[in-house]
Amino acid sequence: MATQRWTDEMIDELASSVTELRESVTEVKDSVDGLRITTQALLQLAAQSQQEIVLIKERQAESDQRFNVLLEEVRFLIRGNQET
Repeated sequence: MATQRWTDEMIDELASSVTELRESVTEVKDSVDGLRITTQALLQLAAQSQQEIVLIKERQAESDQRFNVLLEEVRFLIRGNQET
């Protein structure tokens, strides 16, 4: 088996490739960090939206309940007027 010797040019190419690879890894890490931050922000927005939906549903249920009470009062009054 023959042994190949590394030339200065081969070592320079290897160093250049390693540098490019490090830069690529740094870019990927930056992208992942950006995605992580974006994901956290979206999760917070989703949680806030969910809370708002719960509040809206509670208000709607209260409004429906008040409406039903008023409707029953109107029906009672109508029945009272029809009997006289």
